[in-house]
Amino acid sequence: MKHISAKEVEAIVKVGKKVDIIDVREEFEVATGKIPGAVHMPIGSIELRMPELDKSREYIIVCHSGARSAAVTRFLEGHGYNATNMSGGMVDWEGEIE
Repeated sequence: MKHISAKEVEAIVKVGKKVDIIDVREEFEVATGKIPGAVHMPIGSIELRMPELDKSREYIIVCHSGARSAAVTRFLEGHGYNATNMSGGMVDWEGEIE
C-alpha cells in the first residue's frame, strides 16, 4: 500500500496541482472541515460509489487518523484502483480547510 504524508499533500494542494482526494470520514467529522476540493465519501458508501471513480486516476484517501483511510486504500487497490493513504489523516493536517 502506498502512503503520503499530510505535509506532502498540503504542498501539492498549495501549488494548485490537481489532485483527487477522497475523505472517508463520517458526516459529523467532515462538518468540522475538510481539505479544499476533497470529495466526501463516507467509508460505508465506498463500495456503492466505486462506479464514480476512474481506475486511470490516482486517489488520495483521507480519514481522521489514517486507519480507516488505510483500510479503504487496501480495498480500492484490491479492486484495481490507484489509491494512496494519507498517513496521519486530518490529525496531521495543518493546511487550510473548507
